[in-house]
Amino acid sequence: MKIKIYLIVSILFLSITSILAQTDEDLQKLSIFSEYVKAKNYNAAYAPWMELRIASPRINKAIYVFGDRILTDKISNSEGEEKTKYILDLLKLWEERRTVFPNITPQGAYLAKASQLKYDNQKLLGESKEDLYTAFDAAYITDAKTFTNPKSLYTYFSLMVGLYDSSLKSAQELFGKYDDISEKIDFEVKNYTNKRNAFLGEDGEVLELSRKDTSRLKSYNSYLRAYNQIAGSIDTKLGSRANCENLIPLYQRDFEAFKNDGVWLQRAMNRMYAKGCNDDALFVQIVEQKNALEPNADTAFYLGILKDKAGKSSEALSFYNQAVALETSSFEKSKILYKIATNFKKKSRYGQARAYYKKALKANPSMGKAHLAIAAMYAKSANNCGTDNFSKRAVYWLAAKEAAKAGRIDPTMKKNAKKSIANYDAKAPQKSEIFSSGRTGQVIPVGCWIQRSVTVPAL
Repeated sequence: MKIKIYLIVSILFLSITSILAQTDEDLQKLSIFSEYVKAKNYNAAYAPWMELRIASPRINKAIYVFGDRILTDKISNSEGEEKTKYILDLLKLWEERRTVFPNITPQGAYLAKASQLKYDNQKLLGESKEDLYTAFDAAYITDAKTFTNPKSLYTYFSLMVGLYDSSLKSAQELFGKYDDISEKIDFEVKNYTNKRNAFLGEDGEVLELSRKDTSRLKSYNSYLRAYNQIAGSIDTKLGSRANCENLIPLYQRDFEAFKNDGVWLQRAMNRMYAKGCNDDALFVQIVEQKNALEPNADTAFYLGILKDKAGKSSEALSFYNQAVALETSSFEKSKILYKIATNFKKKSRYGQARAYYKKALKANPSMGKAHLAIAAMYAKSANNCGTDNFSKRAVYWLAAKEAAKAGRIDPTMKKNAKKSIANYDAKAPQKSEIFSSGRTGQVIPVGCWIQRSVTVPAL
């Protein structure tokens, strides 16, 4: 009996010793390839990394984090069959990560990464457009929440457009996917804008931040610029495929089938308004049906538009204000206020437009386009808001000052703001004119609806 116990203890001791030795060896390999990766010596990192990946795939998430970098480098520095081998291995690595560390491997994000890698190397891998779209679609359906990469969202939609142009997808499928992705982008823009606004003061200017918060703000700005860019690219990609000539017959055909579907009605009226189809009787029909079925801030706004067109301004304003009151999200409220302001701007009712643009900025301090819209109204009114040539052109300084605010508070508007400022400055009095006028440093009151003042720049 004692001999048996001794043998069992001996075996256990040897097993534990072997495991500890193996673990120690694995940790040594982990340390070696990690240091190589940190030094960007990916070739040297490859062998110890691959050994550990096979022997102990669960030892540390660095196998997958650093392995991603190692294989990406291999892909960048290889061609032909060798490159294909590394691409397929990276796809396999992501699958392994999802199996071994599911809690830190969001499915939507990694399925989208895999789909994008296949798309970027479609000729090498022999991937068809249909298969690529199916891969992106599966990623989106599986986990839309973490499918957030701007480039992949654009690729996903581009593939849909290509399939539609090849008559492999219907117009309804195309517009439905456009709405899916547009709403996803809107959601992410709202998410990052709200995060960004937490770092802004009441005037929209960035507060004094810690190094960590400065880094976060930089990240939010980067995402907002990317989403702003792809939102425009997606609209461009859709192009004339979604003009009124195409939308109206489609919505007329499907109205009876979907008249009790709130999502369909919401998307249809939003799309018709965005594409300028709101003069058609179908727009009225859809808005009224949506309002009867599920009244909300959007239906109130569109009813205001309809009242405006009927010449019932006071009723229109009542609906506009109802739209604002119905919306509980500050971000969404700012979008409605911006639409109301823009509607007044189109009618040259600049005083009312500015008041609503200011309300929009109060709801969303990052909305730089509101400042650009106010600047444009100032510039448009320059000839009517001064007593002589100099004071009229001085209004352009006021416009430039307003445009500059857009660039400071909104990372997506910097380029447009810079362009507008240059345009307004070129139309304002130049240095020689300021010198000859003798008005340097003088404060000039600006009348009419603007009711502001501007200081002549000092020479």
